Amino acid sequence: QVQLVESGGGLVQAGESLRLSCVVSPNNFGFSIMGWYRQAPGKQRELVASITRGGVTNYVDAVKGRFAISREYARNTVYLQMNSLKPEDTAVYYCNGQAPWGSTYWGQGTQVTVSS
Repeated sequence: QVQLVESGGGLVQAGESLRLSCVVSPNNFGFSIMGWYRQAPGKQRELVASITRGGVTNYVDAVKGRFAISREYARNTVYLQMNSLKPEDTAVYYCNGQAPWGSTYWGQGTQVTVSS
């Protein structure tokens, strides 16, 4: 069975940084695309950033220039570096992976709260 486990969320003040991690099991499981989504209370879940196996990244406009997604294959981990955090970034962040055959998998989410 495939598992995605997020970590790294927390409470920070505006302007500070956080790095989220998503560890994938089994270690040799290969996703075509991995991404980070977020969902704020009362809002729909949205794609924040994604990365392909070839390293092509995509970001929602609201986080461009502030967030960076990366993948460390040796650790089977995808990261989301979040800089210059704003209160609007407050949400539960979810790791997502898409298998080559189309199946998708989700982590349990990690809370990010940014105070002003």
